[in-house]
Amino acid sequence: MKNNSTNSPLSLKRIQVTDAFWKSKMELVRNEVIPYQWEALNDRIEGAAPSFCMRNFSLAAKIIQKRQTEGSSYQEITYPTNLIETLPTDMNSMEDRFYGFLFQDSDFYKWIEAVAYSLTQHPDPDLEKIADQAIDLVCSAQQPNGYLDTFYIINNPTEAFTNLRSNHELYCFGHLAEGAIAYYKATGKKALLKATERFADYIESCMGMEEGKKRGYPGHEIAEMALAALYEITGNEKYLKLGKFFIDERGQKPYYFDMESTEKTTNMDALRYHYHQAHLPVRQQTEAVGHAVRAVYLYSGMADFARLTNDQSLKDACDILWQDITQKKMYITGGIGGTHFGEAFSYAYDLPNDTAYAETCASIGLVFFARRMLELDVDSRYSDIIERALYNGILSGMAEDGKSFFYTNPLSVLPEACHKDDRVAHIKPVRQKWFGCACCPPNLARLLSSLSTYAFTENDDTLFIHFYMGAIIEKERSEGMIHVAVESAFPQNGDVTITISTKKAQAFTIALRIPEWANDHTLHVDDANIEHKKGYLYLTKIWKDNETIELSFPMNITRIKSNPLIRENIGKTALMRGPIVYCLEEADNGENLHLVSLPQKAPVHTTAIAPNDKLSIPNLVVSGSKLKLLETDTPLYSTASSDTCYETCELTFVPYFTWANRGEGEMQVWVRES
Repeated sequence: MKNNSTNSPLSLKRIQVTDAFWKSKMELVRNEVIPYQWEALNDRIEGAAPSFCMRNFSLAAKIIQKRQTEGSSYQEITYPTNLIETLPTDMNSMEDRFYGFLFQDSDFYKWIEAVAYSLTQHPDPDLEKIADQAIDLVCSAQQPNGYLDTFYIINNPTEAFTNLRSNHELYCFGHLAEGAIAYYKATGKKALLKATERFADYIESCMGMEEGKKRGYPGHEIAEMALAALYEITGNEKYLKLGKFFIDERGQKPYYFDMESTEKTTNMDALRYHYHQAHLPVRQQTEAVGHAVRAVYLYSGMADFARLTNDQSLKDACDILWQDITQKKMYITGGIGGTHFGEAFSYAYDLPNDTAYAETCASIGLVFFARRMLELDVDSRYSDIIERALYNGILSGMAEDGKSFFYTNPLSVLPEACHKDDRVAHIKPVRQKWFGCACCPPNLARLLSSLSTYAFTENDDTLFIHFYMGAIIEKERSEGMIHVAVESAFPQNGDVTITISTKKAQAFTIALRIPEWANDHTLHVDDANIEHKKGYLYLTKIWKDNETIELSFPMNITRIKSNPLIRENIGKTALMRGPIVYCLEEADNGENLHLVSLPQKAPVHTTAIAPNDKLSIPNLVVSGSKLKLLETDTPLYSTASSDTCYETCELTFVPYFTWANRGEGEMQVWVRES
């Protein structure tokens, strides 16, 4: 199979992040999030929902050891495998069974991936020792045949791979593979990677087109892109073939999920498999449907295999699905998933603000998809979305101290409704310490730790800068090593300086993205051939030592309007400054934010930035108005009243990702215009 990628991510070991804004986020992950999450995985956070994750690995390892020691005399004790979550009635008296959500193993795999990425930027022997010991434990829980999923190892190993639709073994494998590959790249240690290969070999022996194998595929996708990565790190064609099988077989009739089910559902309509994106073969899917995280994980895998196998039909399918998401089903924050029913995409232009699901993991998955599309075709419509999601819908998922998290990221919140109305019970007005279903916190950690691989990619002749974060980059070329230092003031202002260092003058290209929000830019570079293509400036020349590029984007304040088919936002506007989406909070503007309106031509000003402000992002202030409530009782309904009046007020908008760091209160992004 031919790898004809346009470009690929740079190794993290060749990038040192220097950016004030993003470095602070990465340091937060290293110093607070990773240690905090390790405590959570070991159930040592008081008041947080229990994880049971490392407890399950320990129990599985003991069971494996006991089976091997006792041999044929071992008495298997089984527990039900048809439960999504199992909780003990008494935390002090637990049975030797699996506890937590059935996909709990994946939380550790995401954590170890975050650790790996962190170690590439900041070597930490103590953290690496903890990770090595944890990996030893995980490897000791692996069955002799290579199978590694504690839910079935503990509860009933004879039922492994009997419910691919619902029971997440292949999902856990996918996260295992991604964590193992990252740890190997960071440390050179192969224990977890070898365990992954053994598990992948076992899966391949069970699944495929050959006689006697199951023609199944993941219910929750991620194994597809993990197998692509495993193939690229090992060169083993077996993994490429298995991943391609999962993609090609998905949605074929008769549906595999029907064949593995004991329920008589064969004649039911295909709509029931929209949730799993298994209703049609993937190349025939033209609309993003179902569980939003599963969907973008699948689409990411499809893009990987389009690249690895030079499959134009897969790329075309990805293009169609990308357009459907970003033009019809995405929030201004880069959030996706408009309904909490199935944590799913809704129909086109259905983007409610107060009931939005917009799961943190879904925005992260959208970034995965975007980066893979960039590897196929360098086009700013992909990198624009990476920037939008990162600065807004993803960062909002974590508190400023790194110790509490949002699962959902709505665009309008009324705390009273969250507490009293079942229709918005999924919305939390404050971040939570942890979740029983804790996919989002470790997903955030691994993404932020690997952030530079989304900012910079390369091919032999070109360094691509997709969004502007400060970093020192090493680029290897046959003519010699090049060092590229990016200094960025984003998102405080749009000034960027790029310095090239090379011992030997050599010709190559630097491609710079022009953001969609930038109405203008200035560029200073000496004697370069400049080509503008698909939202990028390609600067080609013979670069000498200590040459610079100066680039500036005015971060103007803009009023954003929705497509009129988004009913929720008719007559409303949202404010952005550069890539940052802003919102109103009760802490600044009082309660009843729905009564606020923004005059169409009122000027918006930025506030001064305090010297100790780590974020260096100004708030926005504008003179608005607010409907004045009468002191006397107002009828529930009445004719237009001359007593209705508005009072002038100063409105303060804060970056959306910072909301809910000052306690519980109302919030809204979209504001009525007057």
